[in-house]
Amino acid sequence: MNQNNLFKILKYLILTALGISFFLTFSCKKEQKTNPTASSFGVGPIQSKIELGALDNALAQKGEKIFNEKCTACHKIKERYVGPAIKGVTKRRAPEWIMNMILAPMKMTQEDPIAKKLLAEYLTQMPNQNVSQEDARALLEYFRKIDQEK
Repeated sequence: MNQNNLFKILKYLILTALGISFFLTFSCKKEQKTNPTASSFGVGPIQSKIELGALDNALAQKGEKIFNEKCTACHKIKERYVGPAIKGVTKRRAPEWIMNMILAPMKMTQEDPIAKKLLAEYLTQMPNQNVSQEDARALLEYFRKIDQEK
């Protein structure tokens, strides 16, 4: 086999590999942002649907206080920090998922596919802040208030 034929075969193999790579990259279904109405609850203590009514401002104020005490070391409202920005979370995730992430972050990052991806992206395990379900619900209400603001 001469050098010219070897070059043609190598060129063919490289182009074939690139073609297959391109095909696999763009033909695979890309992950869509999680629709809060269709997303899973995640894993943790919240296993039933949370019925959300009108925004409860008193509960949101309580949630803001908790957020400022326990969450601001890692989260900012509108920007990425140690963890993801809070703005928009209620549009990306189901209420049950958000509360489970707050209440059981270790279990979530070990078992929930979305939480696993967040851990891989941010490279920091969200600590368990030992908040009650009532406090997690207040945080959720605060996040809802943020997402309703312009």
